[in-house]
Amino acid sequence: MPLPTDDDLVARWKDEPAPLLPLLHAFHDRDGHLSDDALRAVSAGLRVPLADLYGTVTFYHHFARFPPGTSAPRVCTGQVCRFQGGLELLEALRKDGATPMPCAGRCDDAVPVLEGHTVKVGRTCETLEARSSPLPPPNPDGLEECVFAAIREPGRATLEGYRATGGYEGLAAAVAGAPETLLTTITDSGLAGRGGAGFPTGVKWRAVRDAAGGPKTVVCNADEGEPGCFKDRAIMDHDPHAVLEGMALAGYASGAHVGFVYLRYEYPETAAVLERAIREAEEAGVLGDDVLRSGFAFRVHVRRGAGAYICGEEGSLLNSLEGKHPFPRERPPFPVTHGYDDLPTVVNNVETLASAAQIARRGADWYRGLGLGEHAGTKVISLSGDVLRPGNYEVPFGFPLRTLLHDWAGGPGEGRTIQAVTMAGISGGFLAGDDLDVTLDEPAVRAKGSMLGAAGIMVFDDTRDMLEVAHACMEFFAHESCGKCFPCRIGTQRLTERLAGAAGPDALDGWSGEVRDIGAVMKATSACGLGMAAPLVTESLMRYWPERVAEHVESLS
Repeated sequence: MPLPTDDDLVARWKDEPAPLLPLLHAFHDRDGHLSDDALRAVSAGLRVPLADLYGTVTFYHHFARFPPGTSAPRVCTGQVCRFQGGLELLEALRKDGATPMPCAGRCDDAVPVLEGHTVKVGRTCETLEARSSPLPPPNPDGLEECVFAAIREPGRATLEGYRATGGYEGLAAAVAGAPETLLTTITDSGLAGRGGAGFPTGVKWRAVRDAAGGPKTVVCNADEGEPGCFKDRAIMDHDPHAVLEGMALAGYASGAHVGFVYLRYEYPETAAVLERAIREAEEAGVLGDDVLRSGFAFRVHVRRGAGAYICGEEGSLLNSLEGKHPFPRERPPFPVTHGYDDLPTVVNNVETLASAAQIARRGADWYRGLGLGEHAGTKVISLSGDVLRPGNYEVPFGFPLRTLLHDWAGGPGEGRTIQAVTMAGISGGFLAGDDLDVTLDEPAVRAKGSMLGAAGIMVFDDTRDMLEVAHACMEFFAHESCGKCFPCRIGTQRLTERLAGAAGPDALDGWSGEVRDIGAVMKATSACGLGMAAPLVTESLMRYWPERVAEHVESLS
């Protein structure tokens, strides 16, 4: 079968919603890279200035401009994989043109290597193999779950399997009633954003419904780029219809008729799972022009990113979706009034939407009752690193961190102790010592100077050099800073240099004071959460390991 021509590809995508990313991917898939001729064809077809297009394309990590392009392996050297053979595997594959990539969202099954549209996993060249992402392990205490309640059932990823366990019952009940009833249920449940921000979901949906202008849109943020986070991948791979049902519910509640899943590049197999689920749902009349014969129309499109941590920030995501340079947006205005195409938009995380599907079926009181004490609901924790049983665990809010680490995940290896954990991926810095006696809820974690956020927790045992770990974290932030604002752009680079011993004062007081000053400026003046969160790494390093910091500074003199 002949390959499609440039004109074929442009004609296929130019009139589709949010066309730039899928058109670039179409050329990238056909040729293995984006040539000058391809960029000229895209520029002409979409009427995008060539200079702007070039700047946008080169911003992303995974759009190759020259051969060997997508055929060259990309090896994860994230904060967990680098300690589990990632750096050695990268060197072994250099002969094949291998390059490093940041955390690729397989921390529970290291080390991922991306080759074309396939993710292979293994710690040596000989053990690399393509395999599906692991199912979440069942919790040993038998606690009731929300998101994972039926995810382990056979065939759950299919429409038939999803419906066999109550799937789409919540949507059917919702579209048979008034949007106000659904809004009240979601609001009363206490469900809040599970991507890190924690904004009340019902309040967001109502704000979009009440906002002037349209058409309105639902965007599922599936760009899960925070190191140590891989929960959304598991939900989409094993329970894609839960995400689609949640999006349809958000559309019905907010008055939107179209939805986008913005999916991170490093999940190519997940894209196929989602596309198949959408086709199933449309063929069965669950999605489309007449959802469940209710008269409500809702369609979903998958749009793949191209590798940029900043696109997990909702303003950057929306700019990327629209085909603009993916810088964060100034706020206010917020997406609920000025989102996709500057119109009212719901932006929700994968876990949030999957939770909403269960709440719509089982009720607000049921969901609130899943939490401990005064906390409502559950949170999926991505747990990785130096524990015997890494994976995704759904815990009630208020659950003890130590119980998760030791009783559920098996603790560290024999003869080892847990030295530290990261929180919120790496955006919450570290917790260590007595502060590990914390419960997993935002107020408790924030009281320790950190945050729960998206709840990626990486564990480091007593063999790890925490200064080295901190340097790797800050190096990631410096690499991923979009460059829009100078406090983050310069600050992350300066903190990386200080942790590497490449620059800075050689006296402890001067070094510590400078690092604190840089961090304070970043937290106060950065344009988005990246610059505000990065200093938590150095702050927690100095708080928990002052002797290691002193040793590091002394070595500079």
